[in-house]
Amino acid sequence: MSREPHAELSRRERQIMDIIYRRGKASATEVMDELPDPPSYSAVRAMLRILEEKGYLTHEQDGQTYIYSPTLDRERARESALKHLVTTFFDGSTEQAVAALLDISSGRLSEAELDRLAKLIEEAKKEGR
Repeated sequence: MSREPHAELSRRERQIMDIIYRRGKASATEVMDELPDPPSYSAVRAMLRILEEKGYLTHEQDGQTYIYSPTLDRERARESALKHLVTTFFDGSTEQAVAALLDISSGRLSEAELDRLAKLIEEAKKEGR
């Protein structure tokens, strides 16, 4: 697996990983049921096997069914995805990424959310980030 675990996944692989992260674990049938414009069952099974070979998934057997789980916890995967997003679309600038998020969220942030963001910014200033 690369240093940025989800940076090298195809669109369909990311969709599968999103489903498994959202559910916590899933069978091929459950993944297929949630995929937009799903391929055949055997194609989903093949993609799950590939993701397992790449080190993104592991499985346990429940009777005849394989149940797939992510190898990375959700928090580490989230950090990896955010780093990739900031690097790819914002030239590595956290400030530009936050500004873009605030632009698309304007008017939808509650007073409590704005206070929380202000507190996080103050903490980052104190830590010299």
